Amino acid sequence: MKIIADLHIHSKYSRSCSQDLTLPNIAKWCERKGIGLVTTGDFTHPAWFKSIKEELIQAEQGFFRLKDDPSTVRFVLGGEISCIYTQGGKCRRVHICLLLPSIEAAEELIQELINRGCNLKSDGRPIIGLSAKELARLAFEIDENIIVFPAHVWTPWFAVFGSKSGFDSLQECFEELTPKIFSVETGLSSDPLMNWSLSCLDEITLLSNSDAHSPANLGREANVFDFKENEFTYQELRRIIKEKDRKKFLMTLEFFPEEGKYHIDGHAACGFFCVPEKSKQLDNKCPKCGKSLVLGVLNRVSLLADRSEIKADEFIPYKNLIPLQEIIADVLEVGKSSKKVQREYLSLVRHANEFSVLLDSSLAELREITLPEVAEAIIAMRQGQVEISAGYDGVFGKIKIKNARLRVEQKKKF
Repeated sequence: MKIIADLHIHSKYSRSCSQDLTLPNIAKWCERKGIGLVTTGDFTHPAWFKSIKEELIQAEQGFFRLKDDPSTVRFVLGGEISCIYTQGGKCRRVHICLLLPSIEAAEELIQELINRGCNLKSDGRPIIGLSAKELARLAFEIDENIIVFPAHVWTPWFAVFGSKSGFDSLQECFEELTPKIFSVETGLSSDPLMNWSLSCLDEITLLSNSDAHSPANLGREANVFDFKENEFTYQELRRIIKEKDRKKFLMTLEFFPEEGKYHIDGHAACGFFCVPEKSKQLDNKCPKCGKSLVLGVLNRVSLLADRSEIKADEFIPYKNLIPLQEIIADVLEVGKSSKKVQREYLSLVRHANEFSVLLDSSLAELREITLPEVAEAIIAMRQGQVEISAGYDGVFGKIKIKNARLRVEQKKKF
C-alpha cells in the first residue's frame, strides 16, 4: 500500500500562515494532492490541540481521521518548535520537529513545556528557551517512541546546520542523545544528493516535507512509503524511518533545490546573489553595500562535505518535481494564484490527484484532462528540461520549463 506522507506542516495558528489551514481543509487538499498521511502540525498550540481532540478520532494505531467524514486521509500528531538559546558562547536558533504516537504523550509533553515556562499560546510554532538537546531529552523521557528530527537542517537562520546560528554536526548539538536522532529534514533548498556528500549523514534517514503555510503548498516535498495494509501504524512508520528500510521507504519527492529561497549566497536588499566561490572572493561581503552576505545552503553543504564521489544506488532515491499549479502558471504566463490557474488546476485534479498527474500519467492521458501545453510541460519536467534562477536570502528561485508556453492564439481563447 503506497502512502505519500507530508510530516511537517502548520495550522492557522502559526505566524504568517493561511487561515484556511483547518483540519477539514487540510484533508481536502491532501486528497487533491494524493497525500495519504499528514501531520497535524502545531500540536502544542492550545486552540489547535483542542481542535485535534474534537475533530479527529483514532483510526489505526497512532493515526487519526476526521470524525463523521468519509476522507481516507490519516493524520499523525506532530509539530515544530523553535529552540533559541546560547551554547558555546553563540546564540543558537534550531527548529525541531516532533511526531508523537498518542494524544496522551502529546498532553504530557505540552504540560512539561508549560511547567518550564514555555509560552505555547503565542504561536503554533512556539519559541522556547530550551536547547534542542533539552527538548529531545524531555520528549524521550515522556515516550521513547516520539520521533525527534531537526527541521530544514541547512536553512541559514533557524537550523541545526545553518550558517547563521547552527552547528557543524549533530553530535555538537545533541551530544550523548545523538544516537536517538535518526532522521533529519533536508528542506526546500537542498536535495538528497547534496546531503549525501556528508558521510556523517550516512546512517541518518533523510525526510522531505512541505513545511506548508497554506493548503496549496501541502506536499511540495513529501515521502513515499510502502506499508502492508495490516501494518499501517505509527510504530511501523517509526521503524521504517529509524531503520532506513529501503524496501519500505521508496523515495522522497523534492523541490528542485535551486527554487528554495536559501540555495545560494546573497543580499536581498541589494538584489545581489552569487555562488559560494564568488562569495569567498568577496570575503562574504555584498559588493554593493559592504554588508555580510547570507551564506546559503549550497555554501554550507560544500563547507561541511567530506566526499565528492557518491554512489546514489546506496541511498533512498528521490525525484525532483515542480508543483502542478506552478507548471500551469508557467504555461499560461500568469501568477499561480490567478483564477485561470486555479480553475485549470481544480478541473485537472478532479480527474486524477496531483502526484498521479506529476509522476504517473502518460502524455496521452494528460492530454485527455488538461491543455496540451500543460501535458507537454509535465513530461518535460519529468525529463529535467528546466531553467532555474536560484533563490537566495529569503527570495525564492524562479523555475521555468523549457518551451512551456501557451500559443498566443490558444491563450486568447482560454
